[in-house]
Amino acid sequence: QVQLVESGGGVVQAGGSLRLACAASGGSFTNYGMGWFRQAPGKERRFVAADNWRRGSTYYSDSVKGRFTISRDNTKNTVYLQMNSLKPEDTAVYYCAGRHYTGSAYNYWGQGTQVTVSS
Repeated sequence: QVQLVESGGGVVQAGGSLRLACAASGGSFTNYGMGWFRQAPGKERRFVAADNWRRGSTYYSDSVKGRFTISRDNTKNTVYLQMNSLKPEDTAVYYCAGRHYTGSAYNYWGQGTQVTVSS
């Protein structure tokens, strides 16, 4: 069973940066595609970014493209989300998720970390 633990959330002023980290354990990290999602108060959880390490591909929602970067360190079993030029509308709980390459769904989720961007 894969466990995911996020860290790095906090409060930042608009225009600032944060880097989220998600440490994975309990599985072979390189067998999983990793993603980041976020949920703002009163709204549904939405896709932010994802990687397909085997293909060397990354994917982003239009709202964060050019500002956020997903990356991973397979030696540390960790995926990161570098967030630059943050906006108040980026305020949300951010979740990392894992998807085994043999499946299509994200079956493993972290507990979430709060990101608050003040104007």
